[in-house]
Parts: sequence; C-alpha cells; structure tokens
Amino acid sequence: MNAAIIGISSGVIIIILFSILKHFDKKIIYGLILSGIGFLYVGFAWTDLSALFTNGAQAIIFIFIAYYGNKNMNVLAAGYFLHGIWDLIYHTFQNPGLLPPNYDLFCMSIDFTMGLYILLLNRLYGPKKVAP
Repeated sequence: MNAAIIGISSGVIIIILFSILKHFDKKIIYGLILSGIGFLYVGFAWTDLSALFTNGAQAIIFIFIAYYGNKNMNVLAAGYFLHGIWDLIYHTFQNPGLLPPNYDLFCMSIDFTMGLYILLLNRLYGPKKVAP
C-alpha cells in the first residue's frame, strides 16, 4: 500500500512541477518520462540475458509510443496505461526477483496517475491545442 501511495504522490508532484514550469512543452516532457521509465527495467535486468532482451525490447517500444505520443496525446496517455499494465504482468515474463520489492505497484501507480492526467489535459485543451 505504501508503494502505491508513494507512486501516486510522485506522479502528482511531477504533474504539479511541470504545471508550474509553464514554459516546458508538456507533450515532450511526458514523452521523455515515458521513454525513460521503460529503460529502468533494463537497468534492473542487466545480469540476466533473457530479461535484458525482453526489457530492451519493451523499452524500445515505449520510445516509439512516446514519439508518436508527441503527435497525439491519446497515444501518450495509452503509453502510460500500457506501461502500468506491463508493471502488473512483468512477473509472468521474467523473474520478478530482478526488481526492487513492490516496484510493480509503485511504478504502476505513477503510470496510471500520469496517464489519467494526460487524458484530462487532452480533454481540456483538445488534441490540437495543449496547455503550455
């Protein structure tokens, strides 16, 4: 439960920070975050060749989702939700012992928090006009 609270809080802090720093392009910032979180798994799995391959592949997929999300906020939001699902099902593909304890719940909480925010942001400002 603490992992989820910390994850949601972290997501909210990121959202508030970049809401205050209005001169940053939100699509680029949230795309960069999405592409970066995919590579965290690569860092955890470098000792296991099979896990390294799987995690490298998912990281590359999230780079592409982030890239296309820069053109369409719904794609970016979907990327965060997909990464949250990846967090939940990771143990079915690889050894969950490679990850820190409760990392799945922590990361999924951040992903879903930011995904919901991006959907809300897109609804408020529309697909063509995004808040500065």
